[in-house]
Amino acid sequence: MGIVIWIVFGALVGWVASLIMKTDAEQGALLNILVGIAGAFIGGWLMSIIGESGVGGFNIYSFLVALLGACVFIFILRILRR
Repeated sequence: MGIVIWIVFGALVGWVASLIMKTDAEQGALLNILVGIAGAFIGGWLMSIIGESGVGGFNIYSFLVALLGACVFIFILRILRR
């Protein structure tokens, strides 16, 4: 994926993850992008552990994998902030 696609994909994933985890009011657009991109890496890593493929393009499967990773990332950040 090109850098622009990563940014758009990260923004969408980060925004949806922040809505699910109820942190939308705390996050701005830049943080949503960073959370989404980090979520794609974390989700890909988690899926590789169980033998599945990670993020491979701009599709529903990749979106769900990145969303899983972003929610895990937000959860870990919440634990570390306490």
